[in-house]
Amino acid sequence: MTTDLPASLVTNRLISTWLTIAGDGTVALRVGKVELGQGITTALTQIAAHELDVAPESVTAGATNTASSPDEGLTAGSLSITFSGAAVRRVCAEARELFRRAAAKTAGLDVTAVRLSSGVFVTADGTRIGSYAELAAAVDLDVEVGDESLPVEFAPATAKDLPRVDLPDKVFGRPRFLHDLEFDGMLHARVVRPPRPGAHLEVIAAESVSMMPGVEKVVRDGDLLAVLARREGQATRAAEALSAAATWSPGIELPDGDELSRWLRSAPAETSQVRADGARHNGPVTVRGTFFRPFLAHASIGPGCAIAVLDRGRLFIWSYSQGVFTLGQAIAAAVGLDTADVVVQHVEGPGSYGHNSADDVAMDAALLALQVPGRHVRVQWSRGDEFAWEPYGPAMVGDLAASVDESGIITDLSYQLWTNGHTARPGYTPRHSLLADAHRDGADALPPSVDPPAARGHGSARNAEPYYDIARVDVTVHRLLTMPIRTSSLRSLGSQLNTFALESVLDDLARETGRDPLELRLANLSDPRARDVLTTAAAQAGWGTPVPDGHGRGIAFCRYKNRSSYCAVVADVEATDRLRVRRLTIAVDVGRVVNADGVRNQIEGGAIQATSWTLLEQVRFDRNGITSTDWEAYPIARFSDVPRVDVHVIDRPDQPSLGAGEATQGPVTAAIGNALADALGIRVHTLPFTQENIVAAINTAAI
Repeated sequence: MTTDLPASLVTNRLISTWLTIAGDGTVALRVGKVELGQGITTALTQIAAHELDVAPESVTAGATNTASSPDEGLTAGSLSITFSGAAVRRVCAEARELFRRAAAKTAGLDVTAVRLSSGVFVTADGTRIGSYAELAAAVDLDVEVGDESLPVEFAPATAKDLPRVDLPDKVFGRPRFLHDLEFDGMLHARVVRPPRPGAHLEVIAAESVSMMPGVEKVVRDGDLLAVLARREGQATRAAEALSAAATWSPGIELPDGDELSRWLRSAPAETSQVRADGARHNGPVTVRGTFFRPFLAHASIGPGCAIAVLDRGRLFIWSYSQGVFTLGQAIAAAVGLDTADVVVQHVEGPGSYGHNSADDVAMDAALLALQVPGRHVRVQWSRGDEFAWEPYGPAMVGDLAASVDESGIITDLSYQLWTNGHTARPGYTPRHSLLADAHRDGADALPPSVDPPAARGHGSARNAEPYYDIARVDVTVHRLLTMPIRTSSLRSLGSQLNTFALESVLDDLARETGRDPLELRLANLSDPRARDVLTTAAAQAGWGTPVPDGHGRGIAFCRYKNRSSYCAVVADVEATDRLRVRRLTIAVDVGRVVNADGVRNQIEGGAIQATSWTLLEQVRFDRNGITSTDWEAYPIARFSDVPRVDVHVIDRPDQPSLGAGEATQGPVTAAIGNALADALGIRVHTLPFTQENIVAAINTAAI
């Protein structure tokens, strides 16, 4: 048995932290990764049941709680199966062996003479010794994993899928989400936001608002302005009146939205070399391109919500945050409580896909709960709040050049990227990572838009360095040190634009040299797993067969973070009066597959979201503030826009499991871009592929 422990077990060594087996045979599993709709609860339940050899329905994976669950950090980076899955597998395997020892002692046998069959320990001839339930009192799980004297053997891999354990409630409309929670005497709160970033509250005439029906308290703390009422409608009406009674300073002037690419290049920045081989573009064929994406919103369907109560000196918070532990620590620091006195309970919400409003609305609830000890306070954001104040995925612009020799081998590649930071979550900076904390302290930048020192080198350059076999590669990142618009983590971080840029230039190299785009990629890619996903996607999509006039087909590849899952995508599009994505054929290698249906769900969902980003989504603003504050101004893909998605999963049972959640953002965008270029004969470098941006590219090509 190896003594190497999965990362999540290094600081959470006790088996009892993760697992309880009760006298009735039920198994309580506690993990630090949270359910965001990605199906992690199902996958971890399946791993535990498989290792313990018990029925899945006997295992309950509880929602993460900072007071009772192992601290596994953020649920991010497509790492839940890689880290938490490996930890659960190890914990359950060791627990199983502890029970086997107890069974052997009970029977007076050597442990090698005892085996496990469907949750019951038996002798070699099948004589029953006892079940987990019957042996529970004799087994102490308050021991550390990693006992080298314990001969742990993992259960062999299985391809059987466990149906999603969270779906029945959702399908039948049973209360399950944070928004459904109710507590006796609960107050409803609304926060009144400044009219634009950096505006400070100057005058507030709140007397009449305090007298409105149901209003129990009006709160002002610096620039934080809120109202608490007995009913939700009363809180909403009072907040509207409070907004009308407030006078604010002018605030910060935002950049010119039409000149954003130029602004990104000219703003103060810290420059770092990710790789510097001395690329030189003096080969026979060199292709260059400048690629741009705008700010992107998380655009969670449901607006932010949180509940908090101060009970006998302890602050309890219900949140759908991706990082309940770092959230609790940040709130404790902001309000002057010990970390142990801030308990965050995760409850499913509208989804996160990165650092959206979940942490901010939890801070709102926490601060307002301190104003009314003993009363639960429920805060819900409006749709306008969500779009105007959540941290966005940063805008990015990059210049990429690549050269090939006479045989089609890519010899040189250089890439320069300008972008804000992608990591301003709680935990990365000591203060002002949460909106209300910054407002009450009168801070202008809400929160810092740049990567703090602890996070440097993370996010922006994700997949900026090519995975292909290229002799000389230069990658430079210019990390902006200013931005009056909030930015932070959004699904895949920098990978979407970086993959889009690289895969677009590869297609242009193929066209310039008269080569097939698939063959050019294979000629410059030695990793057999990377080649397998490319050839699988191509074969399943009918690569090389003709497409009708007005249609196009494109291919793209990415190994996420250059060390995680492999994904290849073939896109079929129709480019007539507007761009329509008709079909996405995807091949993915996530190593050892735990739940194939879960992998397909993740890949399909990511592909549809990436399609929406690629075709439609962009945060719009003028000098005064954000203007895309509703679904009309920030459209997302409708059901009629959703393409057919065919997913082909390549199982590698002998390899470690890799995450699936963020595999598709880059290659889906790039494949659609390449299919559009195939249909039109011109390259569109600017996201999203709206009619406006496509026409602009056509006009530029005609000059």
